[in-house]
Amino acid sequence: MPLADLNQLRTFVVLYEVRSVTAAAERLQVTQPTVSYTLARLRERFGDELFRREGHVMVPTSKATQLFGPLHEALAQIDATVSTPDAFDPGSFSGELTLGLTSIGEQTFLPSIMAALAREGAVPHLQVERLDADQVEDGLVRGAIDLAITVSVLESPRLWRTRVRGVEYVALSSGAHPLPRTGPRMFDGRRFVRVSSRGGHVYPLQALVEHGLMPQVALTVEEYATVPAVLEATDLVVLLPRHVAEVFGGWFPGLRIAELPWPGHSTPVALYTRREASLSPAQRWFRSVVLDALPTD
Repeated sequence: MPLADLNQLRTFVVLYEVRSVTAAAERLQVTQPTVSYTLARLRERFGDELFRREGHVMVPTSKATQLFGPLHEALAQIDATVSTPDAFDPGSFSGELTLGLTSIGEQTFLPSIMAALAREGAVPHLQVERLDADQVEDGLVRGAIDLAITVSVLESPRLWRTRVRGVEYVALSSGAHPLPRTGPRMFDGRRFVRVSSRGGHVYPLQALVEHGLMPQVALTVEEYATVPAVLEATDLVVLLPRHVAEVFGGWFPGLRIAELPWPGHSTPVALYTRREASLSPAQRWFRSVVLDALPTD
């Protein structure tokens, strides 16, 4: 394939990833008119608009989405073939890596991940992005996220997935307002905090609905971060993963964990990246560090 064709395809891949002519020009170290000219050639070549401008964002067409995966993987393989064969050196890597986590993930996984990076002697800039379950796959595929940890099930051939740990849910409340012994009536007269399922934790909402407890929800919040302090100050109850409840209990010793009166297991926590052939050496190394750092069951 001629070098000019490769450069056109690389421009397409970068445009798909960053969704901006300006950002693509900066990454490719060319001028904006050069990117715009290349996009015009690509549109002619593929007989499709490829990207539509919506405000300041270049939104890909269905044709562009169809093309991106194969072209990105092919370019990654070409780059791997012609690059130096030297092993990746974590100590000399100071680039940026992006990790997708929910608020729960930040609180439970980020400390051990940062400690693992320190043990490696690496000094990357780690950017943590808050996960939205509906956007995880797109973020990984186009490179906005290097690695994601989530309970969302992404059955995509474009992604690599491995199970990290199971998830068992429990109830958490203040020791000043303990729950009675586990049983079908243990939540009678109790009010709940409900946390948004945007990050993928859908089990609590499903349980509240299935067991007729939604009328007892007194507070709905977007994140788990403030929940422990709210529980300590009130008689409210929250349903959340056991491993998170244990972390919160370490921060607020007055909180008490109670077993649920029904099965409390949901989809496991899993780690996702792009497919193996599409990963850079830095991404492969980062994935191995994170896997080693995460607690498993």
